[in-house]
Formats: sequence, C-alpha cells, structure tokens
Amino acid sequence: MSLALLKNLERELSNFRGRLLVAMVFVGLLALVLLARAYYLQVVRHDYYVERAENNRISLVPTAPDRGLIYDRKDRVLAENYSAYTVEVIPARTPDLEATLTEVGKLIEITPGQLRRFRRLLAESSGLGATLLKSKLTDEEVAVLAANRYRLPGIEVKARLFRNYPAGPGMAHVVGYIGRINDRDLQALRESGREQNYRGSVHIGKTGLEQSYEAMLHGRTGFDQMETDANGHAVRLLSRVPPVPGKDLRLHLDLELQAVAEHVFGDFLGGLVALDPETGGVLAMVSKPGFDPNQFVDGVDPETWKSLNESPDRPMVNRVLRGVYPPASTLKPLLALAGLEMGLRRAEDSFRDPGYFTLPGSSHRFRNWRREGHGVVDLRRSIAVSCDTYYYRLAVEMGIDRMHDYLKQFGLGERTGIDLVGESPGLLPSREWKMRRWNKPWLPAETVIAGIGQGYHLTTPLQLAGMTAMLANGGYRVEPRLVQAIRDPASGVWTERPPVRHAAVPINADHLAVVREGMLDVMRPGGTAVASAAGASYTIAGKTGTAQVVGIRQGALYDASQLDRRHHNHALFIGYAPAERPRIAIAVMVENGGSGSGVAAPIARAVLDFYLTGKRPANMKTGVEDGMG
Repeated sequence: MSLALLKNLERELSNFRGRLLVAMVFVGLLALVLLARAYYLQVVRHDYYVERAENNRISLVPTAPDRGLIYDRKDRVLAENYSAYTVEVIPARTPDLEATLTEVGKLIEITPGQLRRFRRLLAESSGLGATLLKSKLTDEEVAVLAANRYRLPGIEVKARLFRNYPAGPGMAHVVGYIGRINDRDLQALRESGREQNYRGSVHIGKTGLEQSYEAMLHGRTGFDQMETDANGHAVRLLSRVPPVPGKDLRLHLDLELQAVAEHVFGDFLGGLVALDPETGGVLAMVSKPGFDPNQFVDGVDPETWKSLNESPDRPMVNRVLRGVYPPASTLKPLLALAGLEMGLRRAEDSFRDPGYFTLPGSSHRFRNWRREGHGVVDLRRSIAVSCDTYYYRLAVEMGIDRMHDYLKQFGLGERTGIDLVGESPGLLPSREWKMRRWNKPWLPAETVIAGIGQGYHLTTPLQLAGMTAMLANGGYRVEPRLVQAIRDPASGVWTERPPVRHAAVPINADHLAVVREGMLDVMRPGGTAVASAAGASYTIAGKTGTAQVVGIRQGALYDASQLDRRHHNHALFIGYAPAERPRIAIAVMVENGGSGSGVAAPIARAVLDFYLTGKRPANMKTGVEDGMG
C-alpha cells in the first residue's frame, strides 16, 4: 500500500468523524428543543391545555330569556309572548343549501315570500343563531320534518317564543316592535359590551318602548353546560345557569282611552297626546296612521316594507314625537302671559281691531283671520276669539329674541325628555338661529307672523301638550313618561317611577289667572270652541289653532275646495280639564284638517269626556278590542 493511499484513508476518516460530531451535536440540540417544548407544554402550560381539552368535551349552550311583558295602567297586556315551532337553517351544516331548501319545500309549503325573507335574513346574518325559514308550524308540519330529519342536514325544528301585540296598529308607535338582530344591532351590542348577553337570542327591540327599554325587557341569558362526545353530540347535562326573564313594564297609558282617541280621529292623519299635568304620565298617545307591528316580528317581507316606507301618509313616523308643525294660535296664551310678565300689556288694556296690521312705513297688511276684525279687544278676548291683530302688535313690541327666551322656558324648541327614542326638538326661531342657519338677518315681518305661531316656528304635539300641562299646573315642567312602574321577575314587586319635575317658571299668579280665564272663554259663548264645550259636566280651558300650510297672496281668500287635500290647513287644539283642578292636559294636531274649532276641538272633547266621565262616543262599539286596530 502506497503512502498516498494511507493519507487518503486518514483524511476520509477524519472527515467522517467531523460529520459524525456535527450530526451528534445537531441531534443533541433537537433533543434539547424537544425536551424544552415538552416541559413547556406539560408543565408550564398544563392548566391551559387541560382547560382546552375540557372545552372540547364540554359545550356551553345559551338559553335565551323570556322577554318582559308590557301592560297598560289597568294591567291589560300590550306586548306578550307565545310559543310556536319554527324551521331554521344552519348554512354551515348544509353541504348543498339549494338542494336542501328544495327538499324542505317538497315536505311543507314554503311560499316565495318566505324564501325571499330567508335569503334576506341570511345575507344579514349576525352569526348569533340559525336563520329562520318558516315560523308557526302546524303539528303536521313538525311531524313530517321530524320524520325526515335524517336526510335534511342543517335543518332544525325549534320551539321559540314569539312576540304578539294584541292592540295592533293603535299602539304601534307607543309599544313599537322587535325584529331580527342584524349586523348593525350586533355592532351596537359589541360596542356597549352586551354581546355576550345576546347569545342564543335572535330578536331585539327596534322601535318604541321595545327599543328604549330593551336592556330591561330582554333579561339575562342562561347557559347549559353539556358534555359532548367526539362527534359533538350532547351526552349529558353537567350544570345549568338558568336565564333571568326580562322585567315587565306598566304604563300610565289607558288602553280604553287610547281606543277612544283612535276611534274619534277617524280617517284623519295626525297626532294626539294626553298627559297628567301633575306627574307627566302619558295617558294616551295616538299617531295616525299606524301599522301592524306583528308583521315585523318574523321579518317583514320586502313588498310590505316598501309600501310602508314609500306611502305618502308616512305610517312609520310617530307624529307625536317626530311630526313638526307650526303651532299657530295655540301659542297665543303663552304670548299673552309673556306680554303681562314683561309689562307690555295689562289685562284691562284694549284697542280696536280693524282686521289687519301694518308695520310702520309699509303698506303690506297682515290680515286677521276675520277680515272685518273683532272690534274692541282686550287680553282675555284676544284669546277667546283668537285675534291675530292683537298678537301681531304684541310680537313687534316684544321682539323675536325676548319671545324666544320666554317660550323656551315652556319647553318649546327642545326635546321633552320622554322615555322614547327619536324625539324631534322642533324649532324655536331667533335672530341668532337665522344667522347661523341661513347667514341672513332677521326681518321685522318675520317677527309679525311669529306672533301667531307661523313662520319658522315648528313644534311637536308632545311639546304642545307639555306646554299646556305647565299652564294647567302653575308653571312647573314635568317630563312626559310612558312607564309608570317596573316589575322585577325575581320578587314580582312593582317599583313605581317617580315623576321628573323641573324648577317652576316664575309666573305672577294674577297674570296666569287672566290667561286661564281667556282659555275658559274660548269654550264659552263667543269663543272659538264654544260648540265643543256644549253640554259638558265639567269646565274646559282650551285654545284652538289653524296652521297655514301654503301661502296665500295678499288680499286673496283661503278656499279649501280649490286646494289639494294635502295643502289644507292643519287643525290644532290644546286644553286641560277640569279647569279648577286639572287632571288631564291634551294636544291634538290634525294634518290638513282645516279648522281647529271644527275638527281638532271635537276630538279633544270626546277624549276628555271618556277620561273624566266614562262617556264613550255614540257610534263606538263596546270593548277595547273593537276600538283598536
């Protein structure tokens, strides 16, 4: 063997030993890594993985709580729950959704409208539950689906609670309705930290009391802790945290009074609200037209939704809260009181009304509603006959800013604070407002028409009722409230909600007495609403109003027969009774009703009659159910 060959062998052995050493070091490092990882998983993270393993074996199944009920003041149900079967689809467990829907359609009737609603709900799915296909199944349909369940993956038949509104359209704007939880609702729940409490729930309050008292009505979700097998099927119940039902609400509102108000409104559009002037309790609240809230519970079909939203009558708008209208002559008692309080008028001051008013240096005549005028007029008579000329003059002397500041004390131009969502603040004009809004100066003519509640003035019927309540109770402001008491489901005890009163507006008692006498004169011979007080066994203090909807050129006469119905004047009335010790304050606004004395005042009289004497309208059927809907 040559020397060269021996050197090659030694070199190869050396290389081999080097590679072997590197391999041993690498294997050693891997072993250390594996040991460290094993220590980390089995020692450091032991508790975490034990919990994960337990969770794979145990599932938490949410149990939705029963929703709280809503009652009127005499414990008549306005919102209730009932149980019914539904068929629902879990898309994640359905390999071929369309084929499965076709098979279900062969077994039970699925209408095109139900399919459209299903697809819409599926698109809006929040992930909180299965998607409803059909509700209120018959016993036969439940049996057929149960027998074929093995070949319908992702199809479940469930017993669920549904909401029912027995009073129907007449209470829709008060009670509101619940609807399916959508992405927007889910986002709001996440932001408020309440998402966990809605696991297993598919509905949430959308409007009315259902929305504003959602947190109380919903209750607290419960959970069943279930042991499951490797396939995720329940084996046994380990523990249970029962759901807590939602709280019940009792309202100040009287369903029978509501039915009377709904009935006497007839086919007119508009709003009516009656308050207890001492507590602010809402005794009745009517917004016409209404809608059936029951059709929203399962998800309203697109055609119905479109017809409601596009209707020129706007049935989805709560006119009491969100309808804004010129207050017209219903402002005159407050302006008269302002004139007395500011020293601009005395009760005995009088002047001769020529039937018009002109600003200095102008030939434009601001007309009285009675073209020949009212003769000699003092403050009381200005209210009784609703003399426009008197208030044209008073407004100019007062000025728009002092008018604004005084009326604001009575809640005009701001929300009343009622326990419903979506209230409009209306509009109480001033110089500053016009400059900010339009970047234009205030004009003297605008002050003139503001004196009769026209121009930029906009109020809601609820604001007018609150203003009237202040005239009735001596000047203190109470926030309107629908909910009188709340019942805890655990104790069954009702807890009364105290009235929310604000500091009284300082009013000279003699001045207020003069204004109140003027409102009594409205209902007496010579007053604008004498016919609506005829035969009453109690005294009514009131004020009529007729709000102009379209302008009429100088010198022209208002002729309703020449105008489209929607251009007719609005009819208004405010009042309280009995005048000596008021128990109810009311505001009525009839859209395009024409005359406050001829349309709005008779509606108010019928409501006052029933509340104070129990007398029903002669043509009204007996029973609450007959008067609602």
